[in-house]
Amino acid sequence: MPQVMSQPSELPQFRDVSVSEIPQILRAGLRDFMRAPAFGLAFSGFYVLGGIILYMVFAAEGQEWWLIPFALGFPLLAPFAAIGLYEVSRRIEVGEPLIWGEVISCCVSQKDRQIPSMAMLILMMFMFWVFFAHTTFALFMGLSAFTNVSSSPEILFTGQGLVMLAVGSLIGAGFALVLFSFTVVGLPLLMEREIDIITAIITSVRAVAANPVSMGVWGLVIAGSLFIGMVPMFLGLLIVLPVLGHASWHMYRHLTT
Repeated sequence: MPQVMSQPSELPQFRDVSVSEIPQILRAGLRDFMRAPAFGLAFSGFYVLGGIILYMVFAAEGQEWWLIPFALGFPLLAPFAAIGLYEVSRRIEVGEPLIWGEVISCCVSQKDRQIPSMAMLILMMFMFWVFFAHTTFALFMGLSAFTNVSSSPEILFTGQGLVMLAVGSLIGAGFALVLFSFTVVGLPLLMEREIDIITAIITSVRAVAANPVSMGVWGLVIAGSLFIGMVPMFLGLLIVLPVLGHASWHMYRHLTT
């Protein structure tokens, strides 16, 4: 299990990762999930349960349409599920036993390091995205903002509704791209080594900038898989989240030396 270290760690060196390596990375993630499915199902189960509860709350209020911005913003929260999965993949990698107490202890020990700072950044960006989505709806729809979208979904397919969806999706993609650049290397780096969050973010952005095509494709794979996994009723995330979480660890290993 990674230990809480007092001395700063050396920064990793980067290598080029080609698009052709992505299927191999996904297969490695699937192998880790099949090797330890209970861990993947447990970590992803929190997100599935949370999605179902959100749906029930919005449905009770007749505001099911609020699931749209939450669903579009879900890729911003996905890195939260990764910490425990990273540790499972790391243990498989080095041949350490998969013991529940030790995996959970590793996750809990992160509270004394830099992971909580990254978690706050992720939450702030997600909440800002939800606020932006609500504001965008009001700005584009005008008086239609007082319409119950759940009972009148056709307003989303009017001229202004389509423009609103396009603009909101474009800016939401921008949020996801920024956070992806911050976390794709930054999050596993913070877990594995003793560095500060700013250094981790800069290092992660540099890794993405050095591999723009492959990282762009990887980001699209993650976003597309997450959206597909939300159907039906978020249940697909039980499989998609752990496979992507394990695969993200292997992508980090491919990127760094």
